[in-house]
Amino acid sequence: MDLEPAIRDEWYVVGATAACREAPVRTRLLGTDIVVSGGDPVSARTASGRDLPVRLRYGCVWVSLGAPEAEPPAIPEADEDDRRHVLCGAVGLRASGLRIVENFLDMAHFPFVHTNILGAEPHTEVLHYTTEIRRDVDEVWATNCRFFQPQAALSAKGGIETQYQYRVATPHVTMLYKTCPNAANRWDVICLFVQPLDPDRCRAHPVMFLIDDASRLTDLVAFQQVIFLQDRIILENQRPVLLPLEPRAEIPTRADSSSVAYRRWLKEKGVRYGTTIGESSAAA
Repeated sequence: MDLEPAIRDEWYVVGATAACREAPVRTRLLGTDIVVSGGDPVSARTASGRDLPVRLRYGCVWVSLGAPEAEPPAIPEADEDDRRHVLCGAVGLRASGLRIVENFLDMAHFPFVHTNILGAEPHTEVLHYTTEIRRDVDEVWATNCRFFQPQAALSAKGGIETQYQYRVATPHVTMLYKTCPNAANRWDVICLFVQPLDPDRCRAHPVMFLIDDASRLTDLVAFQQVIFLQDRIILENQRPVLLPLEPRAEIPTRADSSSVAYRRWLKEKGVRYGTTIGESSAAA
């Protein structure tokens, strides 16, 4: 299957830098088997021997199968000295990588999937928020998001109305900026770097940049993994497995404003991989 430029020429996280330095890592990206070799510098190649571009950012190895015009997305908060840099491992899912990003944008499922953590009844309403495609940077943003959460973060003491901002930097890279319980005027940042293995399989690499100097690292990782494993149950049972981009394929509600913008943006970029449009093209 030929890859469209919007997918082929992007950067993808394929593993943690420390793990890749220790020993060669054999993995898969966009239907292609690749090998990431340790040492200095870290290198990557396809199973057939073609060298691939590599970048090391945010404790992760980024690889592209194409020729990226830009560097991996900038995350300024990652350079702030007082932040905890938390790598949360990787979780494999039997779902399109695009489905994973879309789920990350969805607040409506909080009370029902992450009960008594990110949401709880009767606080189920998704209040109006603003969604836009920022043409100057070619990103999707959702701002002015608010949701009551019983435990918005591991360091939170009691329920708070949490403020969110969502940012989709590339089709498979998204970030959440949320109320920081320990610093009123700053955001905690939770990133999700999705590695599409095949159209219907992926690995998700959560990475956090937090203002929290009290919590144990193992507890921070466990907190995030609990949330993500709760999501996996829902994601692996969604049908279709691939993300529909056809108009009216799935009926959105007002709470799905960010999903609508994300799908529109993908369609504008000509994304087919991991979508039902891509499935039809492959079958043809």
